[in-house]
Amino acid sequence: MIEDFFTKIVWLQALGTTFGVVQVLLARKNIIHNYLFGIASILIGLYVLYQSKLYADILLSLYYLVMSIYGWFFWKFGRQKEETPISYASKLEYVKAIGIVIGCFSLMSYWLRFYTNSDVPFWDAWVSAFAWAGMWLMAKRKMENWIFLNISNIISIPLLIYKDLYVYAALTVFLFIVGTSGYFKWRKIVKTKQAQLAA
Repeated sequence: MIEDFFTKIVWLQALGTTFGVVQVLLARKNIIHNYLFGIASILIGLYVLYQSKLYADILLSLYYLVMSIYGWFFWKFGRQKEETPISYASKLEYVKAIGIVIGCFSLMSYWLRFYTNSDVPFWDAWVSAFAWAGMWLMAKRKMENWIFLNISNIISIPLLIYKDLYVYAALTVFLFIVGTSGYFKWRKIVKTKQAQLAA
């Protein structure tokens, strides 16, 4: 029975990973439907994370779910009822992103340490803190989302290995690679549009 349970977890990781790969590849290409695959991946991941007692990641996934829905509408309609273009974060948005990191880490680490049975409260909190800020920036279609998400990925890889979530660890390595590529891809898109406007 235990073997069946772990087989189920591995298969769910694989399915969630597949949706996650499709999501990040579509995001890299600046395709709005990336959010649909992301939502499917999040829903599967919630169950797996609960079984692994990664509670901060569960809250992060719920936040991802909300921000994915918000991001889909914001990308599609923006504030002017038209598609929102890629842009660099303003100084104020950068400050807000750093604020999200600090605030999220403080709250998450306190909650995980004193109110859960997590054995990695600070580690888990850092992963979530940078990911929360990165997802917020992605929903606003800001270039810097890739930077914050990749910091989260770097911290997350050894944590997932420690928790024996090897499929998710492999996915996170892949996400780091695509995140790096995505940054340069988006930068190219921005430069191309700037050149078109200047012409």
